[in-house]
Amino acid sequence: MRFNSSNLSIKRRTAVEATDFLRRDDKMAALLPAIERMASLQKDCAAALPAMFQYAEILAFEDGQLTLSLPNASLAAKLKQQLPKLQDTLARRGWQVHGVKLKVLMTKPAEIKEQMRSLWLTEAAVAAFDELGDMLEATPQNATLIAALKAMVARRRQT
Repeated sequence: MRFNSSNLSIKRRTAVEATDFLRRDDKMAALLPAIERMASLQKDCAAALPAMFQYAEILAFEDGQLTLSLPNASLAAKLKQQLPKLQDTLARRGWQVHGVKLKVLMTKPAEIKEQMRSLWLTEAAVAAFDELGDMLEATPQNATLIAALKAMVARRRQT
């Protein structure tokens, strides 16, 4: 199980604060041992096969059956070859894994809407880019930028 936060402006809490928060709520406290167990299993799997487990995640571990998620069939085929090593390593670490199932869970690519493809600029914005292209010093370092600005202004004024 991976817990990632993409919002870096939020103050990060320590693990102790997070577990204290979970323990305060009865329903969440009941989940805490399962979360810790799955995190420990994920860590042991990653230690056994570090290259493979940067892409794999544990979906379930019930009755000795470990179910892993992978993003594509190619990685699933590669991991399938490494399952004996994984099971052996997990057994030495105290996990009773009797079988491993692999599931390919591909994420649907984000839909690109037509409005996202075409950027609309006001005439004032186009004029500002045109002015910027004129104001930049004509140096070798600025040549590509000036050419790109001029080409963009020309395209926008044609439509």
